[in-house]
Amino acid sequence: MLMPELRIYTRDDIAPLVNKRSGEVKAGERMGWLTSPDNWADVLRNQPQQFVVLGIPEDIGVRANGGIGGAHTAWPSFLKSFLNLQANAFFRPETILLLGAFHFENLMDAHTDDPEMLRQQCAQIDEAVFPVIATIVAAGKIPVVIGGGHNNAFPLIKGCSRALNRMIHAVNLDAHADYRSREGRHSGNGFRYAKAENFLKRYSMLGLHEAYNNQHMIDEIQKNEDLSAIWWEDIFLRTQVSWADAVQQALSFVSSAPFGVELDVDCIENVLSSAMTPVGISPQQAMTYLYACGKHPNSVYLHLPEGVVQRRDGQMQPLTGKLLSYLVQAFLKGKWEAMANGI
Repeated sequence: MLMPELRIYTRDDIAPLVNKRSGEVKAGERMGWLTSPDNWADVLRNQPQQFVVLGIPEDIGVRANGGIGGAHTAWPSFLKSFLNLQANAFFRPETILLLGAFHFENLMDAHTDDPEMLRQQCAQIDEAVFPVIATIVAAGKIPVVIGGGHNNAFPLIKGCSRALNRMIHAVNLDAHADYRSREGRHSGNGFRYAKAENFLKRYSMLGLHEAYNNQHMIDEIQKNEDLSAIWWEDIFLRTQVSWADAVQQALSFVSSAPFGVELDVDCIENVLSSAMTPVGISPQQAMTYLYACGKHPNSVYLHLPEGVVQRRDGQMQPLTGKLLSYLVQAFLKGKWEAMANGI
């Protein structure tokens, strides 16, 4: 079941990225990987690790939405940082399997800026990604996915829904609802497509920015009982709700059933992305959200899209990968705590 776009990592792929040091054990030395890539789906089911890390380094969906390319650069930076965390009493890499990453060079090398062509390519990415996610979830594992654009929310939701044979919910910490019209696939309408195709039931949006979501989406949120939004301005400008209470409200809307956990890093202040913002939330607030999501037994995947190390216009931020590593740690710590408590 090896898909041509999916590259399964081996020990030889991982070893050069791990900076070994006497007297220390790095996470990359303790994580699991697959030894039989050709029948990885069968092998995965028998692996002891609960979490499966997967990269989707592409920026096609972002550019199809009129954004600035570069989202494909976050995965290598994240991987280097994540593999070199300390394996110790606080971090448990033995619970993690590093599966690999998609390689969409055949699409990326087209170098097209035509929106219609990019949207067709984005739909091709959907078709490649969702069966892999479905396989991971059907094996009883929790995917931890590093993007790529937020377009990949759609194949993640679809894959989970197919594996669980039911519609799922999603919670998304984001400045943007990503609920634009179905005008062809891109990073701004993944949740709309998932809802329309009956893979997504309830959708909880946390931290939306009022002036960065169009009126059509606002109308949809107000009239559809399956949609819930907590606005950034209500939390931080009008102080109608505290951050901790806002997180719990967002989770209470979805946590009674299996739900996906989404965090678009463009909601974090000054993090390099296509739609980076000077006004948003802090990395610490993002981590408390992910920790809370991880503690819920019904959270079925983690998706961190839109991060950029080198943007197409030349802007650079070498710390993006390390930030993503911290965010993943927060989610995992919530999951480990819940598991330790038998939740």
